[in-house]
Amino acid sequence: MTAKYEVHGSVAVITLDNPPVNGLGHATRLGITDGLQKAHADSAIKSIVLTGAGKAFSGGADIKEFGTPKALAEPNLLSVILAVENSLKPVVAAVHSVCMGGGLELALGCHYRIAAPGTSVALPEVKLGLIPGAGGTQRLPRAIGVEPALNMIVSGEPVKSELLAQIPGQKLFDKMAASAESLAQEALAFAQSIADTRPLPLVRNLPCKHPNGDAYFQFARNMVKGMAKNFPAPGKCVDAVEAATKKKFEEGMAFEREIFTALMFTPESRALRHIFVAERAASKIPDVPEDTPKREIKSVAVIGAGTMGGGIAMNFLNAGVPVKMLEMKQEALDKGLGIIRKNYESQVKRGKLKQDKYDQRMSLLTTTLSYDDLNDADMVIEAVFEEMGVKEKVFKELDRVMKPGAILASNTSTLDVNKIAAFTKRPQDVVGMHFFSPANVMKLLEVIRGEKTAKDVLATVMATAKKIRKTAVVSGVCDGFIGNRMIEQYGRQGGFLLDEGCTPAQVDKAMEKFGMAMGPFRMGDLAGNDIGWAIRKRRYTEKPGMKYSKTADLLCEKGRFGQKTGAGWYDYVPGKRDAVPNAEVVKMIEDHRAAQGITPRKISDDEIVQRLVYALVNEAARILEEGIASKASDIDMVYLMGYGFPIYRGGPTLYADQIGLFNVVQSMNRFAENPLDDANFWKPAPLLAKLAAEGKTFN
Repeated sequence: MTAKYEVHGSVAVITLDNPPVNGLGHATRLGITDGLQKAHADSAIKSIVLTGAGKAFSGGADIKEFGTPKALAEPNLLSVILAVENSLKPVVAAVHSVCMGGGLELALGCHYRIAAPGTSVALPEVKLGLIPGAGGTQRLPRAIGVEPALNMIVSGEPVKSELLAQIPGQKLFDKMAASAESLAQEALAFAQSIADTRPLPLVRNLPCKHPNGDAYFQFARNMVKGMAKNFPAPGKCVDAVEAATKKKFEEGMAFEREIFTALMFTPESRALRHIFVAERAASKIPDVPEDTPKREIKSVAVIGAGTMGGGIAMNFLNAGVPVKMLEMKQEALDKGLGIIRKNYESQVKRGKLKQDKYDQRMSLLTTTLSYDDLNDADMVIEAVFEEMGVKEKVFKELDRVMKPGAILASNTSTLDVNKIAAFTKRPQDVVGMHFFSPANVMKLLEVIRGEKTAKDVLATVMATAKKIRKTAVVSGVCDGFIGNRMIEQYGRQGGFLLDEGCTPAQVDKAMEKFGMAMGPFRMGDLAGNDIGWAIRKRRYTEKPGMKYSKTADLLCEKGRFGQKTGAGWYDYVPGKRDAVPNAEVVKMIEDHRAAQGITPRKISDDEIVQRLVYALVNEAARILEEGIASKASDIDMVYLMGYGFPIYRGGPTLYADQIGLFNVVQSMNRFAENPLDDANFWKPAPLLAKLAAEGKTFN
């Protein structure tokens, strides 16, 4: 059982005990109903207190049971709440710390509620593409009023208990405890004081009306539609709360359940639930136990004060970690420092950062021109030019000056971390930490595990990522790691589409309509087309058989490197990021096509999307097969957090699962017959072919 039963005089106390947040798993639900039965069988018991052990009342459903038969096994949460409501002895919910989702729905089913100050109260189901499914949309509006309830349900955001207690006429909390520490005693005293009160009050019996219902709900729908156009759940929250005001309670409950069940099967909810689990799973490394000892990171050094180095430094300053930044010339240091100041000052101006916090962060930053000054840092991250010779010089110096046990990290985006580690006498301390630009904004951190990277180094870097609020995903060593290795195939396919008849704007629009933050050509302009050019030049000598469209090379030969030069696939006006199509670029593509003897054809948006996304999927399968990523969901996290893949599609591998891997392979076979494409490109990766043949999925 994950619920304890204790007797205190005439009061029975049922304590949920399923760490970390007392999720309402099957054993916990059984524990509650068993406790109720015991209390009813004992004539000395006059009232019951329901509370939670540790740091939560209850966080709701137990995520370990998502998608398993246990999640639906009786007693389900609806049955538990019904048992509480039907109790002949009053049940008091003593809520504290966290009272969310099913936990709040359970509390709403109790006859009385007493809350500790500072309790976070929420119905966050909308964040999983669902609506509350155990009466939340029907009871909360009755307890706190229609408008506050709908705001909570549509946003899914937590509200503090003391704020809810101040809502005029609220019936959510009968009493506020003086403190979290006194809650248990106050709940016992309160349970004794109402032991003989009859009839027992039920939230379901409270009235639920809105004075201007039709107009209000129409307004709410319009607001939700504008804010959440790709997600059905927020709009359905409005429907369910409206039903609470217009239907009898039981009819409203049936309506809520119908919506909940239908949403459970939508691709959007599947995507959001996948992300919820994937984000937590990303930090788990199969052969690195959670209790692996971690090294202490009290100070960090950053090599390079450019855009990347400055952004990396800001992450640590924001987390209160002192940073020492190194450059070769004072001028470069001053420039880097100026950019960090400017970034913080703009946050202060926008009211996002208080002046004292800004001062505190800047006081943690020191600079130097000498490697010798870095010798006491616990971790050093280099963000220098992406060239092996440059990295070699840096790591030989770091090996000379850094103290034993310091972690030496490279921010390389493509280079071989094993080679970099070999420049030192301590390869076990070397790891890749690939930040995404702008490093102080983007959530993704690719952690590159070298052949000799020590387990405690990995565990430390993953914990550090959490501290600086990054989603860290572990990748093995290969050219481009997970993200850039896949994006190269995506870019290659984009080039073939130009050869066959598309314009950059048409490809970008199709991908943005699909939901990508930006299409491949706008992304190239943002990253710098010269970076891709350097990689292709390397490929032409390393892999002469690898086919590319020549259009991107022609563009670079014109010096059109993207936003930084004001001209790439598009034109850019200084100070603006708007991509303006350029007639000369379109003509350049047409001339190249003509020189190749290619007659352009009309290409549908569907074909554009399939070719680009399936290019990602096929490379993802190879990455999994080679063990570069340990699970498909890690690849999805990389694309969702670092490459602007649409959240509501759940990442490339989940999207492929939802389309059906058999269908993906069939489309790839069709593309392979296109004489202008690369037939080798569309050969399904062995893992993809195997999964499709067996009717299986990535996830």
